[in-house]
Amino acid sequence: MTSILVLGGAHIDRRGRISGDTAPGASNPGAWKEESGGGAFNAARSLARLAHTVIMISPRGGDAEGLAVGIAADAAGIDDRPFIFLDRRTPTYTAILERDGNLVIALADMELYRFFTPRRLAIRAVRDAIDAAEFLLTDANLPTETLSALAKMAAERGKPLAGIGISPAKVVRYDTLLDQFDYLFMNEAEARALSGEYPSDYRAWPAIFRRAGLRGGAITRGRHELIAWSDADTVSLLPPPLEAIGDVTGAGDGFAAGFLHAILEKQTLSQAVCVGAASARLALASEMATAEELTRALLTHTLALVPPAEIVL
Repeated sequence: MTSILVLGGAHIDRRGRISGDTAPGASNPGAWKEESGGGAFNAARSLARLAHTVIMISPRGGDAEGLAVGIAADAAGIDDRPFIFLDRRTPTYTAILERDGNLVIALADMELYRFFTPRRLAIRAVRDAIDAAEFLLTDANLPTETLSALAKMAAERGKPLAGIGISPAKVVRYDTLLDQFDYLFMNEAEARALSGEYPSDYRAWPAIFRRAGLRGGAITRGRHELIAWSDADTVSLLPPPLEAIGDVTGAGDGFAAGFLHAILEKQTLSQAVCVGAASARLALASEMATAEELTRALLTHTLALVPPAEIVL
């Protein structure tokens, strides 16, 4: 088992799903659900279910929502070590989904994350956790200065570091830090926001980000071909179709967790892309943000449904 330290978003996800055709500007019948989520937290839960040792550090409010996140972390097998701000609210993400599970609009109330400042990383318990971890994972919910400080600490200690894009508005926080990350996981909208480029051929993305200093990463494109790269290789994969989508929330986080699981198991880039796609498929099929039934055995079974990745020359 690999020891992974995750620092980033862990909050409450609220999602309403419209039961009929979407009528903008009007009342739509549907159903509402609530669960713990956040990009880093979703990936942390999946990695813990895949039998890695996962420590999670994130800010929480002193409220019922913060308590609910802690309960969800414990249930997933995460070693949860939050910073509790008793006088503040736990962040929330509220989304409206169409009948087929695709996102209509979302609102992110994430004010608390700005209090996760670089000085929090200097606390002895956090420094010890960083020293003990074999791999570090974060997301763009954290402030730019905190991401920068974390990247510096990772480099000083020789720890590999990966990041999750979260959204086009937040992914730009990585802008000046790309050469300090080993992997960055984005969708195409986030890649465009971060790079300022709009290539007509998705296979151009690795060259764009390599020029910016990013050593490795993956860009997912929904049901279209995804692209991933490392120092030496570039691969693409067309995800197999899924008959019914449970919920699109967390699919990218699931891909990141599966990809990193394979990398930590010393698998190749081509294998990591396939494992990431299998993990994302399980997340998409679930009505929750993560596949709660995820195990190594289930992931291996689902992997049989994923075609081989193709080398991009």
